[in-house]
Amino acid sequence: MDGVIVINKPTGQTSHNLVGFTRRLLNIKKVGHTGTLDPDASGVLPVCIGRGTKAADMLTASDKAYRAQFILGMTTDTLDASGEILTEQPVNVTKEQIEDVIKGFIGEIFQIPPMFSAIKKDGKKLYELAREGITIEREKRKVTIFDIKICELDMQNYAITIEVFCSKGTYIRTLCEDIGMKLGCGAYMNTLVRIKSANFTLEESYTPEELLKMKENGTIEKVIIPVDKLFLDYDKVVLDEFLTGKAKNVIAIRKKGLEDGNLYRIYGYDGEFLCISEYRDGALYLKKAFWN
Repeated sequence: MDGVIVINKPTGQTSHNLVGFTRRLLNIKKVGHTGTLDPDASGVLPVCIGRGTKAADMLTASDKAYRAQFILGMTTDTLDASGEILTEQPVNVTKEQIEDVIKGFIGEIFQIPPMFSAIKKDGKKLYELAREGITIEREKRKVTIFDIKICELDMQNYAITIEVFCSKGTYIRTLCEDIGMKLGCGAYMNTLVRIKSANFTLEESYTPEELLKMKENGTIEKVIIPVDKLFLDYDKVVLDEFLTGKAKNVIAIRKKGLEDGNLYRIYGYDGEFLCISEYRDGALYLKKAFWN
C-alpha cells in the first residue's frame, strides 16, 4: 500500500493519534501526516503511507485553506476558545470596518507564532513552556494570505466566520487575534476547520468511522490515492528503457522541449512512477525518488 488517505480529523483528536490509527487500520509501519492540526481543530489531514511518506515534506509545504469563526471583544492566552480569558473590551465597530480590516490582511504579512504551538525552542515545544508559565520571545515569520472570504458577520454575537486561503505556516489563531487588535477590541478564534490541504478537499476526506467500515467490508484500498496522483499539477514524462536505467542510477536525463525550472512526473518505460525531477539547463535532475 503506497499513497495517501485523506482523513477528516474530528475535534478532540491529535494528528499523531490519527497516524497511529492509520498504522493499525492498514497494518503498515510507514505512516506520516502532512501538517499538524490542533486537537480542537477538525478537517483535512492527508496521511501518507508506504512510499507515499517520501512525499510528506512536499505536501506539508503546500498551500492550505481554512474556515474559522472568531469572536470579537475578548482575548485568551491560547488565542482560541480553549484558553483563559485575558481581556474583555466593548465592541464598537461596523460591518464595513470589519470588512476593511479583514481585507487588509490579504497579501504577504508577518506573524508572531503563538506560545501555544508545536514550534520547538532548544528542543522543547513552545506549548510545553507555556504550560509552565514561561513566555519567550518569538521571531516574526512571513506568510502569504492569498484571499479571505467573509462568510458570515453576526453582529449580535460579534461572531465572524471567514475562509482563509494561505501559505504553509500560517497561524489562523494569530490572524484572528491580529484582526481583533486592528479593530481595537481583541478577538479569539472559536472554531477551525481545514477545508483544503494541497489538492485535497474536505469533500474527499473520510472520518475514522467511515474508514473502519471500509476496512470491515474490504473496500479500504479504494480510498488510497496513488503516489503519482499527488502530483497531477506537474506534466508527465515517459522514459525509454535506457533512460529509465539512468534515472534509477540518479543520472541527469538530457531531454529537449521541456520548460526550464519546472517540475515533472517521471515514468519508466514499463509505466512505473519513478520520481519528481526538475528541468534545468537542458536536463532533468532528480528531486524526489519513488521507485522501489
